Amino acid sequence: MASCVYVVQRGLHRTLLYSPTARHSIYLITPISRTRFIATESTEHPKDEPELDDNSSCSNFEKEFQKYHIPTSLLQKTILAFGSTAMAFYNQYRHDMVAVSGETTGYPVIPLIKRRMMADPVGRQILSEKPRINTRTIDMDYLRSLPEGLFGRDYADYMDKHKISADTRMPVKFIDNIEDAYVIQRYREVHDFCHSFLGMPTNFKGEVVVKWFEWIQTGLPMCGFAAALAPIKLPLSKRIDLTRDYIVWTIKTALNAKFYMNIYFEKHFEQPLDEFRQELGIGTPPEMT
Repeated sequence: MASCVYVVQRGLHRTLLYSPTARHSIYLITPISRTRFIATESTEHPKDEPELDDNSSCSNFEKEFQKYHIPTSLLQKTILAFGSTAMAFYNQYRHDMVAVSGETTGYPVIPLIKRRMMADPVGRQILSEKPRINTRTIDMDYLRSLPEGLFGRDYADYMDKHKISADTRMPVKFIDNIEDAYVIQRYREVHDFCHSFLGMPTNFKGEVVVKWFEWIQTGLPMCGFAAALAPIKLPLSKRIDLTRDYIVWTIKTALNAKFYMNIYFEKHFEQPLDEFRQELGIGTPPEMT
């Protein structure tokens, strides 16, 4: 279980930093106030917090934003960006680090993503309704009951095969504008749909391929860091194979495909996967070995 550190500044500001070795409280003296680092042992949502009302996705997200938002200064965001990106590069399975890096490095790009969504009728609908993707909003048992070959069934099979739950996506914490925060939340929650329509597993190579697709489509720096730097860990021969067999296909696909942030995936569950890929402008994915 990942360790994390909450920074509490006289009860007014909270900054979330992480350390895999945090064991004791540390005090820092600043000209303004004393800041205390409190080590905890879980990044899961506190279990004693009340459940959100599910009557409206939009109001639900507003409540979640108010509950989890952590105001931070530009300096604090910069520290978080460097620290989380370095840790995510060191260990790509630190999903908490990937999440913080995406939030703190994405500020220049998020307005561009939002602008592209506002320019599209489906994108505007998504921003207006703010749909959520979790087991309270999606009936996974129904998706499992769909005939094989449909997008919803493929998504459910992918989630079951890799033992993934849609409830594991962390809430956005370090983005101060609620509309911008939803853009990142939506990006985070449709990540598994990308795996499904790209036909990529959750192993190292599959994640690299998906990050290449997300980077080219959204321009998010965190995706670029992961796509460009993660393969460095592989031997040269395997990097060449990964580039030739998968990354070249992914780059061509991402450049020609529809902007996936404008896709209301939840409305395509009963559509044949091949037909759905064709609408997105995505060809048959290469089989990953």
